[in-house]
Amino acid sequence: MEVLEQAYAKLNISLDTPFIHKNGEQEWDMLMVAIDLADTVTIRTTTNHQNIVVESTSGLLPLNEKNLAYQAANLMRKTAGRTEGIEIHIMKRIPVAAGLGGGSSDAAAVLRGLNRIWQLNYTEDKLAVMGLQIDADVPFCVYSRPARVRGRGEVVEPLTETMPPLWVIVSKPGISVSTPKILKLVDYSNMQHGDMVGLMTAVNSGDFQTAYHKMFNVLEAITGAKYPEILKLKQKMYDFGADAAQMSGTGPTVFAISEKASRAKRIYNAVRGFVSETYLVRLVN
Repeated sequence: MEVLEQAYAKLNISLDTPFIHKNGEQEWDMLMVAIDLADTVTIRTTTNHQNIVVESTSGLLPLNEKNLAYQAANLMRKTAGRTEGIEIHIMKRIPVAAGLGGGSSDAAAVLRGLNRIWQLNYTEDKLAVMGLQIDADVPFCVYSRPARVRGRGEVVEPLTETMPPLWVIVSKPGISVSTPKILKLVDYSNMQHGDMVGLMTAVNSGDFQTAYHKMFNVLEAITGAKYPEILKLKQKMYDFGADAAQMSGTGPTVFAISEKASRAKRIYNAVRGFVSETYLVRLVN
């Protein structure tokens, strides 16, 4: 049997790490959204073999057990007590190593797809808890709708209010950022935390003008200090008329939000002139 799943990229409208656990894992508090920049993941089960086979249109992805989609298939098969072979094909559109959760979203798509194929009827909550064993972003990607994400990534609280269909310009500079290296630079004793309560209040009341001013990413200053072009790109987006602009995750991707399509297209055309990996997308509700 074969199913197709859309694996949506994620953005951090806010990102805070209130403290670090004794085992070295970060505690997170984030407002995350999905955007319609997506990989298409085809999942097929077969009795012809018992292997997990991953193929991708991108030459940048590992196709072995280091691939998060492979790990998701392996975990799902063990949990469900199945023995079939699993074949996964990833039509890659989300940039690799961009801070957009592409690998995690592919993994979440495999969890959802095998849940459908095998008619396991696992809830989203169960799939999200399973996904945490793979990567901290997988639980959110199981839901792929606006949510507050806390804990180590396993506490996902989808928003009760629908966010407006905002335009988003997503731009990945031609640099690679190591998430573990950035997280090692976090100084918890001197960190400036964002106003998460104020942001959530604004979003839940539909006051997006206030929400734009309260957006934050506590890692932006750290990554931006190492890679100044990230902060320059953010400023350019504001110069071109963005309602809000920010780095996503640990970077290097920067995104801008625009309520108006005409302004969004102007920002997109301007930024694409000097950053080739630039996309014009919408929020997924």
